[in-house]
Amino acid sequence: MYDMPDVLGVLQGMLLVAKPGLVDPNFSRSVVLLLAHGDQGALGLVLNRPSPAPVTTALPEWAELASPPRTVFVGGPVVEGTICLARLKSEVAVPASGYLALQGALGTVDLDTDPSFVAPWIERLRIFAGYAGWGAGQVEDELAQDAWWVLPPVDEDVFAAEPATLWKAVLRRQGGRLAVVSALPPEPSLN
Repeated sequence: MYDMPDVLGVLQGMLLVAKPGLVDPNFSRSVVLLLAHGDQGALGLVLNRPSPAPVTTALPEWAELASPPRTVFVGGPVVEGTICLARLKSEVAVPASGYLALQGALGTVDLDTDPSFVAPWIERLRIFAGYAGWGAGQVEDELAQDAWWVLPPVDEDVFAAEPATLWKAVLRRQGGRLAVVSALPPEPSLN
């Protein structure tokens, strides 16, 4: 099992996986990719909350590049803005503009950019309405309160074709106790 690191910033690129006791409806059984983490706070995207809004309706010019399921995802409870996450075909070939590298071949795409300009470099793409945000020390407090597991992502997590099963899949691949937890029903009292 992964324990919380003591150094700020090292959580960037990691997954926050909600523990069963986290009952906030915004984060219950969520898998959050932390895009930024530092002494000012943290910013992440909930990877397993597709909305019913198809990309073809919300941002039709980006629909062809969107990875299945081609819906806009609810990135978190902070409803300001839209974030476009993309994986490049190669870390070497980076668009001259309209793309901000985060980690490896993963980065964000400026939605004001012409999609045809970045299309040659994009392998996978997902659009998130809103994001998850934490103030200074808030993520650390939630980790100390045992609300999250901090786990390393694999490539398939960010663009999971079946986001509804992502929470279980991430826990199952950890083995041991976390694999057992992955089999718990959402409402154990109804079991």
